[in-house]
Amino acid sequence: MGLSTSPFVKYWKAIKESPPGIYNRKLMFTVFVYTLSGSSRGWDEGSTSAITQLKSFQKQFNVVSLVNLTAGVGALLSFYLNDRIGRRWSLRLYLAIVAVGSLISTLSYGSIAALYVGHLVSGLGIAALTVTGPMSIVEISPRLTRGLMTLWFNITMLSSQMIGIFVVYGCNRNMSPTLNLQWQTPFFVQTFIPFTATFLSFFVDESPRWLCMKGRVEEGLEALANIRGCARDKPHLFVEFYSINEPIQLELAEYGKDTLVSTIRETFGKRSNLRHVQLTIVAYILAQMSGANSITNYLPQIFGYIGVTGTDAKIYSSGLYALAKLRCCVVASLFFVDAIGRRKSLFIGITIQMFCHVYLGSFPNVTGSGKSVTLGASDMAIAAIYIHALVWAVGLYSLPYLFGAELWPNRIRSFGGALSQCFHWLFLFAITKATPSILSSMNKWGAFVFFAV
Repeated sequence: MGLSTSPFVKYWKAIKESPPGIYNRKLMFTVFVYTLSGSSRGWDEGSTSAITQLKSFQKQFNVVSLVNLTAGVGALLSFYLNDRIGRRWSLRLYLAIVAVGSLISTLSYGSIAALYVGHLVSGLGIAALTVTGPMSIVEISPRLTRGLMTLWFNITMLSSQMIGIFVVYGCNRNMSPTLNLQWQTPFFVQTFIPFTATFLSFFVDESPRWLCMKGRVEEGLEALANIRGCARDKPHLFVEFYSINEPIQLELAEYGKDTLVSTIRETFGKRSNLRHVQLTIVAYILAQMSGANSITNYLPQIFGYIGVTGTDAKIYSSGLYALAKLRCCVVASLFFVDAIGRRKSLFIGITIQMFCHVYLGSFPNVTGSGKSVTLGASDMAIAAIYIHALVWAVGLYSLPYLFGAELWPNRIRSFGGALSQCFHWLFLFAITKATPSILSSMNKWGAFVFFAV
């Protein structure tokens, strides 16, 4: 296969042949604002895995995040508001909920009940944002680069996860463990992004698809023209707007005004939509059962299994793990998902991830039996964790979010995305709760073999 016929070159040529000005600052800014909705999820995930290592936090609470407990509810309920008040106001509302929850956690001091309330409130908003963010990006992105732009939501999550870990690392290095400020700072700092994203959201346009679904067709055309950076009379704009509005009008003519009953009936009663339900659920089951989130949530402890000691070293290594995922997710968004396709990206990621788990399972099995290992074998175990992060970012980390946002017809996109994320958060809650038991009951090494299978 020559270079000119490679999928990457074809993809790049197709982008260059797109209508002039379609990839403009307005589009990039709008996508950026919606990608910020992923920051709360990433920051919570990163800081939660690291903050339990702080002596000041252990003295006051010594519990992990309860965000996952209410996340399933928040995700499922979000579809109602997404379709009623629009994408922008939904975004603002969920960001406000996250900020309130973080402030409650910050001011909880020694009250375990207050910390619980703060995390439970945050969970409602964080999960709802994982529905609204990818869905909104899918609705405003050009079709050719829809996968690329949607994956920048995941990139924002990973960036925030890395920053959250290093904030905890900085607090551990520079603040006294006798001060509450050591654990309060990571909780408080994460409120900055919700406030920033809320402010920036007043400078973006509403989703043209949502406006068309509400019968505001002229506003939808105006919004699309603004996002595409061109006049309303451009031929390519009319072609795209027709491809958006016509299916919506046909769906409305067939199913009528959207109600909860009609939405559920269309989702589960139509064979093609039922296949979408099955696909997204299977994707999220595979993502959780692959053990990647288990590694993320208990990474400092797992690093201890393979020879990394000391609080600083564990937190710092966790930050590098998030950085590894971030770098590969950027590569996946630019070169894999749209260029070679969703399916190939998924299989590449799963296959290499499986081999990493096999090695990680064999290493503690050998060390646990009392046998000595070489320094190279120990370094390889650490490398396997980072390689695992890289390939997970290519496949099972990124693609389920994309599937959950882009597979659905316009009329049930919000409900389909909410249903997908609801299952995702329920599976995440289950595997997070089960991971300590899996690690202990399977003598550590068996857990990695279980994840590989």
